[in-house]
Amino acid sequence: MNIRSRKKRIVTLDRNHLWHPFTQMQEWAEETPVIITEGRGVFLKDILGRWYLDGVSSLWVNVHGHRKQEIDDAIKEQVDRISHSTLLGLASPPAAELAAQLAGMAPAGLSRVFYSDNGSTAVEVALKMAFQYWKQRGQEQKSAFVCLHNAYHGDTLGAVSVGGIDLFHRIFSPLLFRAHRIPSPYCYRCELGKRHPACGLFCLQKAEEIIRRHKDETAALIIEPLVQGAGGMIAAPAGYLKGIRRLCRKYGILMIADEVATGFGRTGTMFACEQEQVAPDILCLAKGMSGGYLPLAATMTTEKIYRAFLGKYHECKTFFHGHTYTGNQLACAAGLASLRVFRKERTLQKMAKKILFLGKELARIAGLDHVGDVRQRGFMVGIELVKDKKTREPWPIDEKVGWKVCARARDKGLLIRPLGDVVVLMPPLSISTAELKSLTRITGEAIRETTG
Repeated sequence: MNIRSRKKRIVTLDRNHLWHPFTQMQEWAEETPVIITEGRGVFLKDILGRWYLDGVSSLWVNVHGHRKQEIDDAIKEQVDRISHSTLLGLASPPAAELAAQLAGMAPAGLSRVFYSDNGSTAVEVALKMAFQYWKQRGQEQKSAFVCLHNAYHGDTLGAVSVGGIDLFHRIFSPLLFRAHRIPSPYCYRCELGKRHPACGLFCLQKAEEIIRRHKDETAALIIEPLVQGAGGMIAAPAGYLKGIRRLCRKYGILMIADEVATGFGRTGTMFACEQEQVAPDILCLAKGMSGGYLPLAATMTTEKIYRAFLGKYHECKTFFHGHTYTGNQLACAAGLASLRVFRKERTLQKMAKKILFLGKELARIAGLDHVGDVRQRGFMVGIELVKDKKTREPWPIDEKVGWKVCARARDKGLLIRPLGDVVVLMPPLSISTAELKSLTRITGEAIRETTG
């Protein structure tokens, strides 16, 4: 079968049987998809042999590039021993070793690791842990949660309950548990009508009012540290995260840090919490945890929380939660190899110069006529497109401007995705400055050509 016949066959199978995530399938069936068959470094190759720069790390997961030798070898070596065994009643070397290393590098006090498969499940674990923790301490009234507007913590029902994106979450509202929402630190479009920095972090003041009102019934507050990812790469102003931590302590509620997107170097430090010296009570990890190779997630917590679940069998204090592939040996082997690469190649140290370089390149894009705001934290970038720069008027949704920009970039050899009219850039940490220059150049061209 020749290449074009093979492509036609795959397209037919895809259209007849696949249902793609976050995709309007009626429109998908009218398009010709890019079919990825190979990867190398920060590039992906399609079925016809064309290479593309992977500008979003294959949905924010790839860390060291595709086909990283050290991770490839670690997975192959693990396959030769065993690929999976359950953690229900059994242990394994990769799961134990990775847990110890995570405990050694996480924010202070986080010593226990509960594995799962993805970001949504890591958040579900955190919410259930927080709820059961208070119940077993005799404070059963603490059953609600505080979350942020524009928040995204995953697509399972618990994660959706603490989400704050109406487009994704409103339809499921009858299925959800109660959550109290505080303002998003979205400075470009402040929901409180203020301007930063003159506002003095007014959103924190409003957050305190809501937390104080509901403190007795609140189990935990959940937050994406520094950057609200799927909400539009909303970068919180300096001091906001530390302020949230202070409020959680002041009012006696647990703090859950969802670092599914921000963890493993994306913001320039291993964990975003480090940048404001914040140590949460519970930490959610996924995406880059295995280097972008295999599904792997973890929910980390303190000894204090862990010990609330200890007791005799008949007391039923056990955390009754688990997943079939919890602590999968292949995924944990990949995670260990990824951490070795971080150390060996001094990945985080090398990022510092590249982050500054990226910032300078983004400054050029910020000057374009229809770019309203450019938000950057490390390698997490959101470019908000507007119809009118002076008034900040957004484009009508049916114009699909963000989508058109990304389609134009694809024609030029760059794969990126929009969040509405926010164009997202999140390349692998291993990207070179030359490749960063290509990334920003193509993005700028695509914006100019699409918006006129």
